[in-house]
Amino acid sequence: MKKIVIAAGTGFLGNVLVDYFKTKVETIVILTRGKNKIEGTIKYEHWDGKTIGAWRNELEGSDVLINMTGKSVDCRYHQKNKDLILSSRVVSTNILGEAIASCEHPPKVWLNSSTATIYRHSLDKEMDEIDGEIGTGFSVNVATNWENAFFTHKTPKTRKVALRTSIVLGKNGGALQPIINLVKIGFGGKQGKGNQKFSWIHETDFARSLEFIIENEEIQGPINIVAPKPTDNNNLMKTLRNVTKVPFGIPLPKPLLEIGARIIKTETELILKSRNVIPKKLLQNGFQFKYPDLVNATKELTNKL
Repeated sequence: MKKIVIAAGTGFLGNVLVDYFKTKVETIVILTRGKNKIEGTIKYEHWDGKTIGAWRNELEGSDVLINMTGKSVDCRYHQKNKDLILSSRVVSTNILGEAIASCEHPPKVWLNSSTATIYRHSLDKEMDEIDGEIGTGFSVNVATNWENAFFTHKTPKTRKVALRTSIVLGKNGGALQPIINLVKIGFGGKQGKGNQKFSWIHETDFARSLEFIIENEEIQGPINIVAPKPTDNNNLMKTLRNVTKVPFGIPLPKPLLEIGARIIKTETELILKSRNVIPKKLLQNGFQFKYPDLVNATKELTNKL
């Protein structure tokens, strides 16, 4: 690979990908709402995520487009935020599809973010890409509209993969640090009933899995970006207490979580939905996880926090 274009590559996951790929490719172009600039082999190109602009030229002749665009779901789900969460994903996906269609030499592969939240709340059945059951509700509606926008675009020269990503555990962003902060102040017990499944992936395996997909041309369509075995909330909190050497954790029942979510302006769905998702396609195609085990993954990450 010579050139990767990352739309909205300045957030947590974008930074993970830049750190991983910067020594593997000649040029990384980040489409950003910020100003144009160049830092070494990384070029920042302004875009608004809504209209065709000069940024479209960066797609011409590129190897890979990775779209990470979308307003954070870590907010209260009032109507204004709901509209922004949905539109930021669908509109940016549509404009990228239009830009690709206008290219004489479009990207060879287009990886578009999606979410493992597309599957229903499940305590029993493990959801894979073949037999997984799509859920209902606002978050699922966002995911299905997002993927519909992605797959509607005809891109005969560009392979397309929707990344149904679970919760990415990392050092410099994402969900891990806030949860560890709770553990350290004594609130590291189970959240809600504690039996809700927790699908996750280490940030290194997140980047490695995308590289694997890029290199394996037979992979297309939706793919689950998750570690091989989901845990549950009770075991997650126990594991984090152990790795941080905190001897006890006060459980947080659902009513307290609801109050806390209002205070910090987020939603309890992020904690209480049972995400029971497995990476069937990755495993069938021979992907080897570096961090398949939650204990080893969290140890490696917390040692550097």
